[in-house]
Amino acid sequence: MKSAFSSSARLGCIAVLALAALASACAPAVPAKPPPQPATLAELMQRPAERALVEGIRHYDEGQYTQAEVQLRKALAAGLADPRDRASAHKLLAFITCTSERLADCAAEFTAARAADPHFQLSRSESGHPVWGPIYRLTLAP
Repeated sequence: MKSAFSSSARLGCIAVLALAALASACAPAVPAKPPPQPATLAELMQRPAERALVEGIRHYDEGQYTQAEVQLRKALAAGLADPRDRASAHKLLAFITCTSERLADCAAEFTAARAADPHFQLSRSESGHPVWGPIYRLTLAP
């Protein structure tokens, strides 16, 4: 039985395929879309959740833990967009609740921080803290 394609027809098909491959290799590459620019601080401060987080951090740094807790909870309730920001809010809430001897709440905040950001972890000095370090390490156990 003879093939439906003659030798010259097969060579013609191969030549067309080769030219198509060459043409596609020479086609200009579509430029990659640049990543979106991160929001500026001014833009972030227009968002209620992020503004509350900044206020919570400020109060925490000033030792005003009651006001810090209010603002951090407000930030979480308002829906912080970035998982790392949610983890940071939970971390500070863990510190506040641990130092006020609400240890179950402290553990829950560390667990929530890890749920918000699976890469969350305390620094070496934070994890070595005598009050919240042991609670944090307990939340790491499987």
